[in-house]
Amino acid sequence: MGLMLRSGLGLDPWDVFHQGLQGTVGLSVGAWVTICGALVLLLWIPLRQRPGLGTVANVLVIGAAMDATVRVVEAPGALPARIALMVGAIVLNGLATGLYIGARLGPGPRDGLMTGLHRRTGRSLRLIRTGIELTVLAAGVLLGGTVGVGTVAYALAIGPLAQFFLPWCTVPAAGPVAAPVAGRESTAADSRNG
Repeated sequence: MGLMLRSGLGLDPWDVFHQGLQGTVGLSVGAWVTICGALVLLLWIPLRQRPGLGTVANVLVIGAAMDATVRVVEAPGALPARIALMVGAIVLNGLATGLYIGARLGPGPRDGLMTGLHRRTGRSLRLIRTGIELTVLAAGVLLGGTVGVGTVAYALAIGPLAQFFLPWCTVPAAGPVAAPVAGRESTAADSRNG
């Protein structure tokens, strides 16, 4: 998200919203990332989504990481470098979404909203995520957030990217432990005895 900001080609839809809040109320964009993440968790209640360690980490870390990235990464001057930064940021965000949802430690607030709506409606992840992104984008524009080509690219690409990366990044669910066969306590002992 910080890389998108530094590309100067438009923010992702949630950050258009966060930037709109920054301009209206104050605080940093990263602070609004944290506040909105906590508020989005309230939308999980009717979806019966359950937070996990990853959910809490997302709320507490992402906004601070964004503010830190903006402090240390310089904005490139040349347009090809800005485009590369924007594209890299979008792909990395899709991969990051697959990684932390796939880790099964709890999705971030926004992704939990996506997966909760997917589970309740049966609609595809890409459709749900794209719908969320476009809704938040409209609210951000109404609040005065800025939109660019990167905003449109992100809104259209993040759903398909999340859906693409998720199967590659998902940790298999732990299955039930097989019970020993009656009369056979240990196959390891059998192999040693020969």
